[in-house]
Amino acid sequence: MDISPDAYAFFVDGAIDQMVAIVGELGDELACGRPDLPGANSPYVILHHCLAVLDYWGGHVVAGRQVHRDRDAEFSASGPVAALIAAAAAAKLQFAEDLRTTQGASPPRQPPLASTWTGPMDTQAHALLHILAELTQHLGQAQLTRDMLVASRPAQ
Repeated sequence: MDISPDAYAFFVDGAIDQMVAIVGELGDELACGRPDLPGANSPYVILHHCLAVLDYWGGHVVAGRQVHRDRDAEFSASGPVAALIAAAAAAKLQFAEDLRTTQGASPPRQPPLASTWTGPMDTQAHALLHILAELTQHLGQAQLTRDMLVASRPAQ
């Protein structure tokens, strides 16, 4: 199966753009809020984590760039939404560059380290599928989290 970098980026960018819209809609305070559920993440954390997924799996595993990732810290991230939106735009540009280096059937340029992924990882295409699976899963999580946060706001 072959897919062009532009076609693949269409799906990745779409998921990121939808998460950007969610944090933008919620604003600084609500985007950093967490539903009252054990282990819940904020929409800010979810998007921040997804940008790290792009950088690590696209940059390190596929493109072979040296990437420092502190996965645990991703889940305590917070801050101004504008900065996160700017980071998302920059991450998409970097990912587009990384994607142009892809040789789908070739092995990863760098092995994934300290990953929770247990699926196949024999090729760069596997890493790209992992990215898309993560982003679509987390987009749904961000949508549900947004809905829960909005529903829990006191009526004005």
